[in-house]
Amino acid sequence: MTHIRPARNRHGRGARGPLVAPQTPRYRSRAQLFDAAVLEAYAPIHNAFINELAGLDVAVDTVPRMRLRADMTVLPDEIVADGPVPLGRLLPAGVDAQGQPTRARMVLFRMPIEQRCVTHTERAELISTVLIALVAVYLNVEPQTIDSRFDW
Repeated sequence: MTHIRPARNRHGRGARGPLVAPQTPRYRSRAQLFDAAVLEAYAPIHNAFINELAGLDVAVDTVPRMRLRADMTVLPDEIVADGPVPLGRLLPAGVDAQGQPTRARMVLFRMPIEQRCVTHTERAELISTVLIALVAVYLNVEPQTIDSRFDW
């Protein structure tokens, strides 16, 4: 009787190579899943206000790249935050460093949003809330105009 020795797992690194095919939805990274959740939450808002939001871009950044003082109690309307931590920001249209015109942009910050959510449902609700608040600032309307169920 021959004894078959299992494959060695040197240094405890586990299986080598991908476990699922790149074509499957399971293969997506956390950042890609977050991007898809943002697009899914933004689609109904965009469809409802398609003409008004034609000049607005949506972006996702990993962390906020802005300096906020810890003693700031009131943040500008363009920043949606949970306490002192920004969750999203509206950047108005302007001119970049090369002199090229830029479009208005909503930026959602992935890590602060994900750290505040345990389930995918909570994450979807928080993303939707941040998007509604930013679109309301962009359109200069109350958030309840965008979604009557809005409650921050």
